[in-house]
Amino acid sequence: MSNTAFVSTAIPYVNAKPHVGFAFELVQADAVARYLRLIGRDCFFLTGTDENSLKNVRAAAEEGLTTRELCDRNTEFFKALLPGLNISNTEFIRTSSELHTRGAQELWSRTKPEDIYKKHYSGLYCVGCEDFYSEKEAEDGKCPEHKTPLEHVEEENYFFRLSSYEEKLLELIESDRMRIVPASKRNETLSFIRGGLLDFSISRSRKRAGDWGIPVPGDADQVMYVWYDALANYLTALELTDNSERLKKYWLECDKRIHCIGKGINRFHTVYWPAILMSVELPAPTEVFIHGYLTMNGQKISKSLGNVIDPLVQVEHFGVEAVRYFLLRAISPFEDGDYSESRFHDVFNADLANNLGNLARRIETIGEKAGHVPKPAATPEAPEGYHEAMEDYRFHDAMAALWAVATNLNQRIEKVKPWALQKEGKKDELAVFLDEMIAGLGIIGHWLTPFMPGTAERLQSMFKEGKAIKRGDPLFPRLK
Repeated sequence: MSNTAFVSTAIPYVNAKPHVGFAFELVQADAVARYLRLIGRDCFFLTGTDENSLKNVRAAAEEGLTTRELCDRNTEFFKALLPGLNISNTEFIRTSSELHTRGAQELWSRTKPEDIYKKHYSGLYCVGCEDFYSEKEAEDGKCPEHKTPLEHVEEENYFFRLSSYEEKLLELIESDRMRIVPASKRNETLSFIRGGLLDFSISRSRKRAGDWGIPVPGDADQVMYVWYDALANYLTALELTDNSERLKKYWLECDKRIHCIGKGINRFHTVYWPAILMSVELPAPTEVFIHGYLTMNGQKISKSLGNVIDPLVQVEHFGVEAVRYFLLRAISPFEDGDYSESRFHDVFNADLANNLGNLARRIETIGEKAGHVPKPAATPEAPEGYHEAMEDYRFHDAMAALWAVATNLNQRIEKVKPWALQKEGKKDELAVFLDEMIAGLGIIGHWLTPFMPGTAERLQSMFKEGKAIKRGDPLFPRLK
């Protein structure tokens, strides 16, 4: 088994500033990458920005900017999320970069010649999705995702012969060689394939693309369709060349190639992308984890709809650790989940202030009064169910297993009453009890790393071996 892993987010358009919906995906992917590193894997974690879309071209025109100016400016907002949310990415790829351009053209050139052909077509197009919809899918002529009117488009483009990959894709997914999580999304993909695959367009006319995008090799009048070019980023960041060590280490010889994506782009990643990889004779992803949407009052949070929440403002108000906790524990990894500040307050006070924060404070206070010095400890085993939950991307369940440890420790404090042991001068009993508490906090401190790395580090520092316990600032003061 390879000791390496590859983890990626999808890459968002940069037509506007990022919102908390993308922050949700970032912290999920970061939890996956940090967990894999925690159990000993060398993990390459990729994120970036999707810049070659018509959506970006039109947003730039509305502001009186060139597309390059808009992309350069807005990409910085996405980059700011990385330190702001304490994201441990290895690389940040921009699809307008020279590295990506070379790699995307290389991917096109490696595609089997019989899988690419040119034809004239017409259809209903959504700029927001950068995708075509059938009249059946488009109720009242509107995009099912964005609820905006679709545009009728007619032109000549290059197509990829997706129809010839039906059987291979079914075998890939049914065998779980490409595992799709959750099962409902796996079934959705299989149903889509069994319904019959149509070839899909992989280019646009340079004119309709606003003279923006990656040129199709050998045809100056066409640029790559944004979804073809965007999917390529997973390989271009690893340098798609014959002698790339990165590509060899983190894709070709890597047995965990994981994409973390939102449900709206399922078929692009579980149908189109593996078919493209089959055509160029490269291995498919091994796992695709598909999350639901964040909602506000039941409606999807999106730049298009304008109901956005700035994640960095939330971090400023509540702290990065609390924001990460809420997104990973209070929101289902698979279903849509509502984000509200009132719910945030409730979760913060109940789980962080009253449970874990209060527990750490009590042990600090008792330990300092007793002059207790923690003993050396081995790496603790994870609580029951933790690893299984992480394998299935059930972050909320893995964290619940850690919070169960905290609840048990709080209950032990109430039962043993260490303050009474201290008052009665039972130093040996108190020392044994404190060692038990610190061992429990050690379990939390170690296995909390994927979700709340800052809190995990603080817990480990507060009860460090050989260092007398001293009270510091509380982990999570109650919110008013």
